[in-house]
Amino acid sequence: MKSLWCEQAWLEPGDIAAGVRAEFGDNGVVRTVSRGAEPEPDDLRLNGVVFPAAANAHSHAFHRVLRGRTHAGTGTFWTWRNAMYQAAGTLTPELYEELATAVYTEMVTAGWTSVAEFHYVHHRQDGTEYGKQRIGPPETAAPTHAAPTHATPTHDDGPHAMELALARAAVTAGIRLTLLDTCYLSAGFGAPVLPEQARFTDGSADAWLSRWHSLHTAITGSFDASQVSVGAALHSVRAVDEPALAYIAQHLPADVPLHIHLSEQPAENRECLEATGTTPTGLLARHDLLSERLTVVHATHLTAQDMNLLGQARVTVAMCPTTEADLADGIGPARALQDAGAVVSLGTDQHAVVDPWLEMRALEHGERLASGRRGR
Repeated sequence: MKSLWCEQAWLEPGDIAAGVRAEFGDNGVVRTVSRGAEPEPDDLRLNGVVFPAAANAHSHAFHRVLRGRTHAGTGTFWTWRNAMYQAAGTLTPELYEELATAVYTEMVTAGWTSVAEFHYVHHRQDGTEYGKQRIGPPETAAPTHAAPTHATPTHDDGPHAMELALARAAVTAGIRLTLLDTCYLSAGFGAPVLPEQARFTDGSADAWLSRWHSLHTAITGSFDASQVSVGAALHSVRAVDEPALAYIAQHLPADVPLHIHLSEQPAENRECLEATGTTPTGLLARHDLLSERLTVVHATHLTAQDMNLLGQARVTVAMCPTTEADLADGIGPARALQDAGAVVSLGTDQHAVVDPWLEMRALEHGERLASGRRGR
């Protein structure tokens, strides 16, 4: 498809125009948009009101295999996390490429055309980097009914095998990918990583940054930047200690998008206060990490001061209402954050549901339930 004609189209808030025509480049990126146009013979014609596709601000593709499998005995975020570790342990690059292709295709069919993938399953199960000599026996995927096992063979053991698998999956599915390579260094404040987290960690902030630069070079050399780009993420203040935060703040290139899970659980806030004397938001502010390039994910349990800091910095907040509801995390202060100056975005996170309209409705419903007011 190179051109599209819409009977009507939503161009910006309050502006629904008639006869909107869009032209696309070979990479699928919109080149021109005109209003009041007549359709041309080769245009794909769409009737009714056409809306711009959605941007999925937060995804963990492999969490999709947990859908419907984490609710025995009700459970909590923490019991769900144990199931997530088990799922992460089954992944190989071959398997992840097939799984992610399916997940990203589901997104495209539901109306998302770009996705920010918060990616931390970097290494083999034994913790060694792909492309380097392994420590243990050859890696195989554990038998599981939760994911497909008949993938076409891929480049399964070279450098950045997992990351390149995700990039190929996105190109195959036709979704634009921002690959947020994630720093993950500890199991909690002052706690070493657990065995089930071994494939998440690079061991130090410096080692993560070194691998990040190598990945950036590999992706930019192999993929069209309009299809796949590389950003960065800090898993959370639990998983990246204060010295590492400071180091990354000084050495990560300033133009790189940066994401972090923030105040998803009250326990995280309590532990952060005990360890650092401030909230997770306050800790980011202490190291000058609050800025317009930062996206904080969830931001469910914030103080008034936290919200003021995030708003003043024009931070983006990625809320994931269907995941936050599924895990019983709580209702985040979306309206208050936007009023403070933050930008609110939406993501599907664990993909309990993949539907931008449902995320929008869930955000609005949460605000109504929390405030007792409609039209929030």
